[in-house]
Formats: sequence, C-alpha cells, structure tokens
Amino acid sequence: MVHQRIVADDGAAMARLAAEWLADEVRLSATLRETCALCLAGGSTPRPAYEALAQPPLKAAIPWDRVRIFFGDERAVPPDHPDSNFRMVSKALLSRLGIPANNVHRMEADTDDLERAADRYAAGLPEALDVLVLGVGPDGHTASLFPGSPALGERTRRVVPARSPKPPERRLTITPPVIAAARRIVVLAAGQDKAGAVARALRGVGTPDEVPARLARDGVWFLDRAAASGLRD
Repeated sequence: MVHQRIVADDGAAMARLAAEWLADEVRLSATLRETCALCLAGGSTPRPAYEALAQPPLKAAIPWDRVRIFFGDERAVPPDHPDSNFRMVSKALLSRLGIPANNVHRMEADTDDLERAADRYAAGLPEALDVLVLGVGPDGHTASLFPGSPALGERTRRVVPARSPKPPERRLTITPPVIAAARRIVVLAAGQDKAGAVARALRGVGTPDEVPARLARDGVWFLDRAAASGLRD
C-alpha cells in the first residue's frame, strides 16, 4: 500500500481536515458494521481534532451510541491527572457527547500490576480496530512504542507495559499486531519538531525499531506544512 498524505497550511486547518475525515470514517463503519471501534491517541496534536468532532456539524453526523472508544496508550497516572490521555480525551471529546459510559474502555494504567492490566485491556479489544488514531513524537515514537522498545518485537500480546524515556516513565501501549490489524489508520503530526520523524517514517530506510511510526506508514497522514517540511516531494 502507498500512504495518503494530506498537508494543511497550519495545525488548526490540519485538525479540521482530520476531524472531517474521522467523522466520515466513523459514520461509515457504524453504518456497515453497526458499530465502530475507535481507538484514540493522546498528546497535544490530536486534541483540536477531537474538539472539532464534539462540535456541530460533525457531532451530529456520528451515531455516538454505536461507537466504542479505546485508547492506544496510557501513562501510569490516575485518570484525573494532567498527564492522563483519558483525561485529555474526556475533556476534549467524551464529556461533550453524552456517549454511554459502557462504550468507553479506559486503559487502567494507574495500577501496580501493569502486566495484569495489559492482559485485561487486550481481552477487551476487538480483533481489528475500525479506526485507529496515532500521533508521532519528535523521536519517531507512536502510541508508547519508543525507538528500541522491546514492545516493538511483540508478535503475540496486543497490549503490554512499556517505558518512556521521559516522564511519566511507566505506560501501557498497544503493540505492532494491533496496528497491523486496524482497518483504517490516521496519523496526525504538526510542528517543525516532527519534520524529521515524519520524513524518516515515510521516506526513510530505517526499521520500525528505529522509527516506530513506520508501523503506520500506510495510513492516512494529516500534516501541517511544518511537519511535512522534511519530505522532498
């Protein structure tokens, strides 16, 4: 497959385009399969897209009662902690939808036994996510799959504990098999500090062990001009 790349003038325009794409894909999945398993990323880049999804007209275009929300990774902090991906997604999107609580599947990384929490979360994941949202870090990481992470070699477990080079160190993350099985993948990247990672992921010759975002290189990539500036074409 060849990835699709959509470049916007700035981060705000990129977020609007990504939100429109997400609304179409979620609605299509809910129509075709009567449900949509939507897996969301944390971080600052996706937040404006989530906020746009929670506003008219996009909010009304999606049958939210048929959407199941999952998370690609989570930090080992309480759900109300400022570093929590769940907290960010809740404030930006979920709290504005009235989505049934049973439809939201939080990663319970705020526990001492992350191995057990990983296995519990994996047991609740569908065989294939319908729509998977990912971000990219300046180091090329995606979800909490960082360069050199042992989790990048995982072929059996779908959720594992992971460690980040920056705090909070302890995490839970989906693994490469989950990314590979997803029906649709969208990657969001904005800012000059992402340009090198984006170029290595889409045009470089490195392996996913060096640039984990290469695992999603066949997805739909929404970039602002700064993040796309390292791409020769």
